[in-house]
Amino acid sequence: MFAPKLMPGDEIRVIAPATSMIILKEAQVDLAVERLTNLGFNVTFGKNADAHDEFFSSSIAERIEDLHDAFADPNVKGILTAIGGYNSNQLLKYIDFDLIAANPKILCGYSDITALQLAIYQKTGLVTYSGPHFSSFGVKHGLEYTMESFLQAVTNDAPYEIVPSETWSDDAWYLDQENRTFHEQNGYLVLQEGEAEGRLVGGNLCTMNLLQGSEFMLSLKDSILFIEDDEESHSRSFDRDLQSLLHLPDADSIKALLIGRFQKNSNITEEALRKIIFSKEELRNIPIIANVNFGHVQPFATLPIGATATVKAAAGQTEIFIEQKE
Repeated sequence: MFAPKLMPGDEIRVIAPATSMIILKEAQVDLAVERLTNLGFNVTFGKNADAHDEFFSSSIAERIEDLHDAFADPNVKGILTAIGGYNSNQLLKYIDFDLIAANPKILCGYSDITALQLAIYQKTGLVTYSGPHFSSFGVKHGLEYTMESFLQAVTNDAPYEIVPSETWSDDAWYLDQENRTFHEQNGYLVLQEGEAEGRLVGGNLCTMNLLQGSEFMLSLKDSILFIEDDEESHSRSFDRDLQSLLHLPDADSIKALLIGRFQKNSNITEEALRKIIFSKEELRNIPIIANVNFGHVQPFATLPIGATATVKAAAGQTEIFIEQKE
């Protein structure tokens, strides 16, 4: 189930289902609002978006209220999460999934928001979007690729491609908007060649694993699996998190694997990544592409969870096409 696409004049509601929006700098919030307004959208905020406690989050009741209000309000057409965090999974058993199914809307975010997105898809069939938070639109430099992919995903029904960006950056941009380093990117990294078509499923790897064994975990059957993790991940934790996912009953039918570029502080080298991937018998004979533009390294694409994707990898060349149809 695809929600109606966003159009100029539509209202986008910003909610904070994990970390409170209060941690964002005012200038970053202002720039994000300006960017989205210039795209033709009307930005509003959940009434509890700035609420916060000693964990830099807010109560389950406050976060659920904002989530439900956003889906129930007929004026709201799209929902952006303010930022990620650690505790979106606290909300899952309190969500009114019937309300969401009856009011399908664009929901976009990434990282810890993966818990919400996969649960919503599993419970309702609604395609959600692994892509920028509201805070992501507060990046001053180098946002063009992220913006273009977001618009391709949420304002258009046409197929689109997740092409490699010309550059990438892993700076703490939220601390210093001007002192940025952009590295040249010469395509993606092909770890295994092949072609595949399947259902696009994934997000933040360690957050996905929080759902294992619960009613909120979705099947990996016939999936194009995309995974990424942040700088707290390292080669050994990535290895065991991936292995845990591969133990799931339907993992033997994964059609392709896409891996988002790791942050520099993860210290996961190409050599280490190859060794980890090639040690997995479950991943033999499927196309595997790494350093793909999604996750915690900028810029990043927007990926619709539940959409059909086609992946090709051969002779160092890649194609990742997304189809947006039910």
